[in-house]
Formats: sequence, C-alpha cells, structure tokens
Amino acid sequence: MDFLGGPGYLNTPSMGLPPRAAREEVQRATDLWHTGAIQAPEFDTWVERSRSAFARMNGVDADTVAVGANVSSFVGLVAASLPPGARVVGYRGDFASVLFPFMARGDLDVHLVELEHVADAVDSATALVVVSSVQSSDGRLAALDDIAATGVRMLVDTTQSTGWLALDASRFDYTVCGAYKWLLSPRGTAFMTVRPERMDELIPAGAGWYAGELPWESVYGPEMHLAAGARRFDQSPSWLSWVGTAPALEYLENTGIDAVHAHDVGLADTLRERLDMPPAGSAIVSVDRPGAAERLAAAGISAAVRDGRVRVGFHLYNTTADVDAVVAALG
Repeated sequence: MDFLGGPGYLNTPSMGLPPRAAREEVQRATDLWHTGAIQAPEFDTWVERSRSAFARMNGVDADTVAVGANVSSFVGLVAASLPPGARVVGYRGDFASVLFPFMARGDLDVHLVELEHVADAVDSATALVVVSSVQSSDGRLAALDDIAATGVRMLVDTTQSTGWLALDASRFDYTVCGAYKWLLSPRGTAFMTVRPERMDELIPAGAGWYAGELPWESVYGPEMHLAAGARRFDQSPSWLSWVGTAPALEYLENTGIDAVHAHDVGLADTLRERLDMPPAGSAIVSVDRPGAAERLAAAGISAAVRDGRVRVGFHLYNTTADVDAVVAALG
C-alpha cells in the first residue's frame, strides 16, 4: 500500500499526502539527525535528486532548475528584473503569490483581465505574461498555447498542475512550482526553471552561500563565485523537507505523469458527469451548491472552500469510492 491515507481526502490542491517511501525516508533521516549520525553536506544528495527528478518531469536540463522554499521568492526575482513602467498581463483572480510581487513594486503597469482574455490582452507593449497553468480556485486550465503563440515572454506557475499534467517547461521563459501539493512533498520546497538566454537578465538578489559554484566553499565572503546555471538562484535548503521531496518526485516519475493524469482527471470528470457538469480535463472540481462545504465535512470528506465554492481535487490515493461519497453527501 503506497499511501497510509487517502479515502475521503480530496484536499490535494491545498496539501498533498506523501507516498510511503517519502514518509519512511524522512523518518530515517530524522533518526540520523536525532543521533547526530548525519552531517549537513549529506543532505545535498536529496536536493540534487529532487532537482534532477523535477528536470526530467518537466523536459528541461537540471542546470536550468533552481531550488528554493516558496514560489513568491522566485516570482520576486522576475518582478525585480523588469524596468519601471513595464507592462505585465495576468489573470485578475490568480494566486496571490503570482501577482503580488509585481503589484508590490508600484512602478509597473500590471494589467489584469479574465482568464480567457489573457492572450487577447497581449500587445506590442507587453513585457511579460504571468499566469498559473491551472487555477487554484477552480481548476480551470490557462490557454498556454494561445498565450505562447503571441510570442510574449511568459512566467507560468505550475504549482497546481505539475504532478498530474505533463508540461514542457522549456517552452516558457520561467516556470515556478511549489512542491507540497500535487508533488506530494513536505512544505518548504519549490522549483524555478529559467531558459538559458534569460539567466543573465535576473539578478540573484537572494544569493547566499548555497548559490555558489562550490557551496561549501562559499560560506564566507567577500569573494563571490556564483554558479554558472540556475543554481545561482538557489536558496539554502530546508534539509528535511528535501529528504521527503526526492522520493515523492521519484515515485510520481516512476508512476508516469500520463498515468497519473488519466487517473486524476478520470475521477474528476466522473464526478462532474454525476453532478451534471461538463468535463473540464482538470484534476480539480469546483462545486457551487448551497451547504456543500457543511455536507462534505459532515460526511468526513476533506475539501476546501475557495472563492465561495467547494473545491475538491483527485490524486493517486483517491478512488471511485471518493466520487461516490461526494455525490452521496451532496444529494
């Protein structure tokens, strides 16, 4: 049995559940830490396993992947790279961590539109489009192909898609992803991919010792020798979080993202059909029914409320029994 939990847990868009392999690896590392039997540099193995697995899952070279603790720090690097007055187009209801770093500057022209109009809002003055591949609030998929066809630079947040939806990150200038949802990892790990031709446009404003070409020889200044690739944007890792991330990503990779997609979306669209909703090709279902949150809670179903609607998400630990439970609870 790969997961200890799962039945009735439909809140992966908020927090994923770890596979058994990740739980056991964290426990072993915690025991080593508790007894003083592990040294700090040894945790780098898990960081690099995670970086490599994420790179393979997203069709990019590991040298273009930076590791960190959260999405907003990476988005902030891109926001800081833009000149004053630059026009940024995005979706008005997108996740705050995607939008706030641009809005917080105060000197950018941030133009927000409805999700289906993002591509239409791109013009010759647009410096960047920033959008989540799948929307956190309701699971809608952004029209990434249409946006990319405009030729505009893009930053794509894949937090709500990586793990169940295959995406070629090399198509985009930047992608960012938090790993604690669909990647089934502990909170405190995140990734950023950067096209090689965009590397020198970003100032590694958060650079610390771990961003050095040889991190363990970069712990004191003033000489600075940052890594040549995206590792220059690395943030010092939260060690035990990366211990759980490496086996979680490898588990998903071994399962196969296409297989995960078929499972997750199949369950979600089955629920949609039974609730007289059209298919959406998303693992996330947003339900607008009176008392839905209370009914699901009373039935022991873990879900969330976002934008006034109940949100459920299906992942590998869910089955058709979960679909049946939701339908029964909602009447």
